[in-house]
Amino acid sequence: MSLEVHIEKKLDGFTLRADFAAGNRSTALLGASGCGKSMTLRCIAGIIKPDRGRILLDGRVLFDSEQHIDLPPQQRSVGLLFQNYALFPNMTVEQNLLCGLKAEKDPAARRAACTEMLKAMRLESLAKRYPAQLSGGQQQRTALARILVGKPHILMLDEPFSALDSYLREEVEGEVGSLLANFAGTALLVTHNRDEAYRLCRDMIILHEGQVLRTGATKEVFADPRSIAAARLTGCKNILPCTRLDEHTVRLTGWNAAVTLTLPVPEGCTAVGIRAHDLAPCPPGTPNSIPVKALSTSENPFDWNLICTPPEGTEQLWWKVSKTTLSAPAPLPPRYLWAPPESIMPLQG
Repeated sequence: MSLEVHIEKKLDGFTLRADFAAGNRSTALLGASGCGKSMTLRCIAGIIKPDRGRILLDGRVLFDSEQHIDLPPQQRSVGLLFQNYALFPNMTVEQNLLCGLKAEKDPAARRAACTEMLKAMRLESLAKRYPAQLSGGQQQRTALARILVGKPHILMLDEPFSALDSYLREEVEGEVGSLLANFAGTALLVTHNRDEAYRLCRDMIILHEGQVLRTGATKEVFADPRSIAAARLTGCKNILPCTRLDEHTVRLTGWNAAVTLTLPVPEGCTAVGIRAHDLAPCPPGTPNSIPVKALSTSENPFDWNLICTPPEGTEQLWWKVSKTTLSAPAPLPPRYLWAPPESIMPLQG
């Protein structure tokens, strides 16, 4: 399975330019709220018409503005799970699933497919209940079952955990992760949560204000986001302005420190990113050491956050320390923090 999206759609404040391809793998569409993620899914599903461009699924044209092709949603073989699940409130779980089988004209085949999906999604005991009688997790399983029973070629999930209480998220996320891993077609997950994207998807597309900033394997995108905006969206707290010295060296602005990078430093590099958990205290004179002065300390259930500044300056550097690595109740304020060359990310923009 393969999906190609090359579309434009004018929105309030910016123009969405979604330009990417997704293969037969789970792919996260990561971005802040309002950046055009959900609109992209709706354009793929045929609910919203793009202003121009093309959408192809396995070589079949779903939309082409120049050729005046715009297939209706029911002909696209696309399954879209909305944030609110969009279950029919006056229908039972079983009846909701049967709505996903309208294309099947044989009543016996419809009933058999419905029964099989109820069993696969562990909904057999809930078949006669109405959506209002279900928990959030049960509603989500029902909505997914209604989509999957129609055997879509592409599965799209729009913020699937946003309507769940926090205690349900882990359980439901595990189910969705298993579903995405075993889905036979293209799967897109829209989220603004970088942890969800990292855990659930092998590939990633970063969207910022309607523009695709970065695509690739999820771990590669996290290791080398390439732009300041993409680094922030992947959760990097330390974005340090710098001046490029050579292909593998930069000087950090305000810190009186030069650091070496494993990744090549492009000509347009204006900052580097260092994730807070990649820093460690070190003795003076250690290569890639950064002089710091502790500003504040805060405790989390499983780690500590220390915010540091230069000995003379106001820039800030976050250091995250796992409690499992500490022999003392709290980390001692460091004089120098060390960043490994392979963990320093050159950034532009």
